[in-house]
Amino acid sequence: MPQVPFEFVALDHVVLRVQDMDSALHFYSEILGCSEERRVPSIGLVQLRAGSALIDLLPSDSPDHRSQNMDHFCLRIRPFDPARIKKFLQAYAVGDVEQRYGAQGMGRSLYISDPDGNVVELKEELQD
Repeated sequence: MPQVPFEFVALDHVVLRVQDMDSALHFYSEILGCSEERRVPSIGLVQLRAGSALIDLLPSDSPDHRSQNMDHFCLRIRPFDPARIKKFLQAYAVGDVEQRYGAQGMGRSLYISDPDGNVVELKEELQD
């Protein structure tokens, strides 16, 4: 078995699709104690701080949101070497490397789907 060219550092964020944003915000903020960190009004995204990670809430586009309410989850990795990662994962459809916002701020990441179609984002660990 080939050597994995990175190690997992932490869960960076989870993106959930929600049918009622006000109810979701109440639950995650008032009940669980997450604090609002950032909004992207153009897509309806609200990002909540949950310790060292984020919980991202997106409005659901599906009336049956319960069957697919997780958009994706993100794992923070190091080192982030796009060429090595793409070569290692060549049997899968690996997306382009782009700058995206995560629990540590903006950084490089890429998307890949697991065999069941769940989307996994691999994001670089940023050094302080």
